[in-house]
Amino acid sequence: MDTSGHTHSYGCCFERKIVSCVLFLHASSMSLSDYKYRNITQTDYNYIHTLLIGENYGKRPVRTFFDFRHTNPPENLDTKWSPLVLLTNLRSISKVKVVSFLMGLTLMFLIMASYTLTWDKKGLLLTPSPDQMRPVFVPTCTAVADVSSEKTSKDIKLLVKSIRSKLEYTPRKVPDEKDVIERDSHLFSVIPRHFLPNMKSPCWYEEFSGELSSDPYRRNLFTLRSKSFKTICDHLGTNFQQHLHRRDGKMFRLRCLPFFYIIGQPKCGTTDLFHRLLLHPEVKFNTMKEPHWWTRKRFGYIRFKDGFQENFPVEDYLDLFDLAAHKLQEVISGNSSGDHRALQLITGEASASTMWDNQAWSYLDGEKEVAEPPFLVQDFIHTVQPGAKIIIMLRDPVERLYSDYLYFKMANKSAEDFHQKVIDSVHLFQSCLSEGTLRSCVYNTSLSNAMPVRLNLGMYIIFLLDWLTVFQREQILVLRLEDYAANLKVTIKQVFDFLSLGPLSEQLEAALTKRAMSNTRRAADRNLGPMRPATRDLLREFHQPLNQKLASVLDNKAFLWSSS
Repeated sequence: MDTSGHTHSYGCCFERKIVSCVLFLHASSMSLSDYKYRNITQTDYNYIHTLLIGENYGKRPVRTFFDFRHTNPPENLDTKWSPLVLLTNLRSISKVKVVSFLMGLTLMFLIMASYTLTWDKKGLLLTPSPDQMRPVFVPTCTAVADVSSEKTSKDIKLLVKSIRSKLEYTPRKVPDEKDVIERDSHLFSVIPRHFLPNMKSPCWYEEFSGELSSDPYRRNLFTLRSKSFKTICDHLGTNFQQHLHRRDGKMFRLRCLPFFYIIGQPKCGTTDLFHRLLLHPEVKFNTMKEPHWWTRKRFGYIRFKDGFQENFPVEDYLDLFDLAAHKLQEVISGNSSGDHRALQLITGEASASTMWDNQAWSYLDGEKEVAEPPFLVQDFIHTVQPGAKIIIMLRDPVERLYSDYLYFKMANKSAEDFHQKVIDSVHLFQSCLSEGTLRSCVYNTSLSNAMPVRLNLGMYIIFLLDWLTVFQREQILVLRLEDYAANLKVTIKQVFDFLSLGPLSEQLEAALTKRAMSNTRRAADRNLGPMRPATRDLLREFHQPLNQKLASVLDNKAFLWSSS
């Protein structure tokens, strides 16, 4: 065996003879109960083979293409011996075993002598003649890793080429409004088609026919899962009658929908943005950041892996905005000490699933085997509220994915584990794309559940294009987390202007900018360090065509994330 990592037939034959002799010696040292099996254990073969070739690689055992292991070794073999143990226990061996041992030594000597006598004296021992040489690659761990890395590199290039070819597609067909209404008739029976004038938030009066003595929030399902909201509802319930509007002998309560929706993406700073907005006096009367009602709870799901639980009715969702509705009613009734600028109070929510999560349709229409969801969340939001303001916060999809991986609590997290999960997810996506469209793979629930990391959530352009099929471009503000973190004051002003909010006092502006960041990475996750450079390169190449399309649609090269 030479130093270039190749082996030859001459040495192979000699090695086999040596192995046979050593195995013979080893067998002679076995007890009679062991010997009766007439087989040598897999461990013995591995030990001897490693012993013979380990010296040639700096004492690092290397598995060659000679594999003497049994495919199915006996399961009931007893104690396994090595040749070294034999030499240290000769005194305890019977005369028969000693004779066997000596015969083995003699046989090995004769074989070695025969090879020495026929040796080509121009070369070294075990050096074959040129016509005997047959190079065979020895797959060391490094070599296997290199081959795997090379294959992954080729796969990703083919996948990127496929993504590019499928990125230009006809926009989806938006369902007819009547079909959207028929799909959730109760939703549209509760929410009117027009809202109150002279009020910024989308609000209306709903007739109240319940018992005044009863708690209107006692059955709200959100109170069962949020202690803070339960506390707010307890407070609202105590003075609920005072906020009813009486007209023509009937009682009405003011109801409101969100004026704005921060729709995504996860791990892109939506939590921090929402809580800073709450410091503005025109936004502060909001209670819950992420109700996930449009995407999950209205269908009866909280976590899809837990299965169906209970439908959260639209009335429970509207209760989330009653704090703002009560404040607005106080202004309308003249009970507020403030002026009518209070009518500019706005409502909002920031469920980070709203932009991308349409998995519920696969559970509702699973038997129809549709390739893509027939309805999207935005179809319903736009139908009930055509003038809604949409805010999207994005970040480099490569960094987003690693942050997403670290966020979920699981055992044995590491940069290496993340790397392997990325490779597995890329291969799964590649398999889907070989048969389906880019859009169908992004929305594929089975694929999403199978991927170890949420690779599809970083394919921002697919989701954005679908939102642009129902909302106008000027209704959607798209931000970058990198800009938000680098220049908070400027980015927040963009949001204020987009929502037509009044200026802040110097005191509130200082409090807003000095507020500690929300939902930051845990210390234990920070200690894991960054992702591997190879992982970053792989993900960057995967997302490149998607980012290019995103930057083109938004007419902003910053969304290439080329300098991240």
